[in-house]
Amino acid sequence: MKIIHAAIELGAGGRQVCLAIGVFDGVHLGHQQIIRQTIADARRHDAVALVLTFDRHPSAIVAPDRVPPLIYSPAQKLRAISSLGTDALLIIHFDKAFSQQTGEEFIRHLSRDLGKIQSICVGADFVFGQKRSGNVALLNRLGGELGFTVHGLAAVALDNETVSSTRIREAIRAGNLDSASQMLGRPYAISGRVVEGDRLGRQFGFPTANLDASGLVLPAHGVYSGCAQLAGRLYHVALNIGLRPTLASATPQLRVEAHLLDFDGDLYGTELEVEIGAKLRDERKFASPAELREQIARDVAKVRAQV
Repeated sequence: MKIIHAAIELGAGGRQVCLAIGVFDGVHLGHQQIIRQTIADARRHDAVALVLTFDRHPSAIVAPDRVPPLIYSPAQKLRAISSLGTDALLIIHFDKAFSQQTGEEFIRHLSRDLGKIQSICVGADFVFGQKRSGNVALLNRLGGELGFTVHGLAAVALDNETVSSTRIREAIRAGNLDSASQMLGRPYAISGRVVEGDRLGRQFGFPTANLDASGLVLPAHGVYSGCAQLAGRLYHVALNIGLRPTLASATPQLRVEAHLLDFDGDLYGTELEVEIGAKLRDERKFASPAELREQIARDVAKVRAQV
């Protein structure tokens, strides 16, 4: 999959472009329907299948007090889109200047920079552009003028409810990870860059990779089983999400700490994705670090017993 940051970089070589547009947080079943329709259109017309998304949630600019936590990290979203088989991904830098374009200006600029657009696919309720001025009705009007067809696809339903990023976030927060996985169409996972920690896990005999999960929606605090792929090998994981109340701190910080069973290596700076399984226990404060260490050993033993 080719990754570009401006429409003019596509270089379609005279081929038409079939375009999917969306935020695509989570790349859930509804998003997959939009992207697969775009790919099907492209194959039918010998066109380029292009997915357009943004480098942040638009609310981070237009409504910063209402920006939702993300389901997927940017790298995780990229991998999910790539796995569907699209030809190219256009990641637009969403800033204040971009947000001030009207929906019509946005589409006309895309048409100019991409060349011939054959089709545009979005969700039926998708809105875009300054003051939400763009919608399916606008796309249909511009399609008649500029020569592209429009798919405004209805939302996918699961258990008689619409699949949406909002519903998935609610399921994650509530601990309904099986439900979140069903709506995502793949097992729910947390992904983040491994950052420096205080190395207390290593002192306890259970070294952990500290994931930078800032901006992500997370399950309730506690210890979970999980697994991660590294260099083609599967590692089972004991994952702690929480504030580590046993370890006194004037300013407790949320930590996502993954202990990979039978792994010995340096992961700093790499992106680690941990697929989350069963919750082993809630977070709680222990009487001493020694008691905490004993509990961690029991947690790791539980994970190992599931292997």
